Amino acid sequence: MFLVRGFQCTRFTMSASSTIVNRLQQRAQQADDIIARLKLQLADLKKTAAGGGNDATVLQAENTKLQADIKNALNKLVALEHSHGVLQIPLPNASPSPATNVSCNSIPKQEIAASVKGQTMNDDQSKPKQAKKKQAKVEKKEKKEGAGPPGAPVAEPDITAVDLRIGRILEVKRHPDADTLYIEQIELGEGAPRTVVSGLVNYVKIEEMENRMVILCCNLKPAKMRGVLSQAMVMCAATPDKVELLIPPKGVEPGDRVSCEGYELGAFPPQMNPKKKIFEQIKPHLRTNASKVACYKGRPFKVEGKGVCVAPSLIDAEVR
Repeated sequence: MFLVRGFQCTRFTMSASSTIVNRLQQRAQQADDIIARLKLQLADLKKTAAGGGNDATVLQAENTKLQADIKNALNKLVALEHSHGVLQIPLPNASPSPATNVSCNSIPKQEIAASVKGQTMNDDQSKPKQAKKKQAKVEKKEKKEGAGPPGAPVAEPDITAVDLRIGRILEVKRHPDADTLYIEQIELGEGAPRTVVSGLVNYVKIEEMENRMVILCCNLKPAKMRGVLSQAMVMCAATPDKVELLIPPKGVEPGDRVSCEGYELGAFPPQMNPKKKIFEQIKPHLRTNASKVACYKGRPFKVEGKGVCVAPSLIDAEVR
């Protein structure tokens, strides 16, 4: 009696070492499984031999047949892989397998070199394609965001990027979780009021907020303030110790657009991109003048045909 030991042939591809390692591990596991089954069969043979010679002879014949089946299956696998151009390289320091009909020595060096060269060329050809795809994505993103061609100077945003509108405060209450915040429901002529959170408790009395016409910045990204989503910002004039609500001209209605003298009203973004910090770039140019009129770069805020927007008392104050 004897134990058939399986040898494994493993293919290596020149460009994917991790794949080779995985296949080696799989082949090793398969060989271990075959050896384990043969050991069990050998143990059964020994037990049977102790009970009777005829059974031992039958099992020995079956074991021999199993050995032949393993060799045939391995030979078919090697031949199939070779026909598909897979190089067969024995494991380092391993004895050559009798089932391995194709070895790396039997393959011409020119064929191996051509295989490696072809793989390298494929890798090199894929790099420009990946670069083109990446460039296409960048150009698509720039086009979507309204950016100019690559390399063109980026224009500084101006007041036309800000959606300033007149609103009427329908309801105002204190924020349940913040002592300095009001929560307002403000009509903007949109069919449903917007919820706005303002830090004005310490500067404006609640009764002065109710049913008041205000100026709103409507295209900032909505943000949660102590758990309440604020959908706009009430515009005010402010100094370090005083804050006043801007006063729209008489006769305005909710939804009226606020423009700036010298800047035509046009299409503004539905929502300013916070990553581009558009409002942060515009904010330093927003101040009241000597006549308390809210201005952008010295140009008054106005509602066309109705007048300008002013602060109650603050001169040369920040508008925010």
